[in-house]
Amino acid sequence: MGSNNLVWLWPVLFYLVGSIPTGYLMGRSRGLDIRQHGSGNIGATNVGRVMGRNWGFVAFACDFLKGFLLLFLLRTLEFPGDKSWTTSLLLVLCGMAVVLGHNYTPWLGFKGGKGIATTAGVLGALLPWALLIVFSLWGIVVLITRWVSLGSVLAAIMLPIATAFFYPGQWIYFALAFLAGTLAVLRHRSNIGRLLNGTEPKLWTSKKP
Repeated sequence: MGSNNLVWLWPVLFYLVGSIPTGYLMGRSRGLDIRQHGSGNIGATNVGRVMGRNWGFVAFACDFLKGFLLLFLLRTLEFPGDKSWTTSLLLVLCGMAVVLGHNYTPWLGFKGGKGIATTAGVLGALLPWALLIVFSLWGIVVLITRWVSLGSVLAAIMLPIATAFFYPGQWIYFALAFLAGTLAVLRHRSNIGRLLNGTEPKLWTSKKP
């Protein structure tokens, strides 16, 4: 990776990119504060529930690209073919930084989304086979139950398993999968509680404000 120690400051840039509150900005573009509607979350699911599914798809795409685009460019342009542990560690730190930026954005009092779309973007850049498995599981669960949160939690639990299977021996990437999956489950604590007591809203059921 070379001797340029400045590259270890890149996670700060990734955190700032992740901290862009896209769902909140979309709501503001329509004259509403998304935090005051629906679940109060700024993520794609609540954007879709409050503003309509097309807006939800756009929010998901934007949050996914926050996790994917810059990290993919960094991996393929700056470190092509470099599989050293130091490079892998830097990429993992950048990936976690962008997810933490989304989840704890300083622009909204360190309250952000739940990181599913952004985490998916990170996986697309670093662990595409693991992403394929967990996204397939997420899609099946959501289609059957219409609970996005249930699909997200089950996908998060499956993520370390899929990573260990497709990327054996790559412990730095397994650590990323374990940490990202654990964080996703923790961010869904309130959803898990509502799922257990039967009050969790299903996909696209709320009306627009």
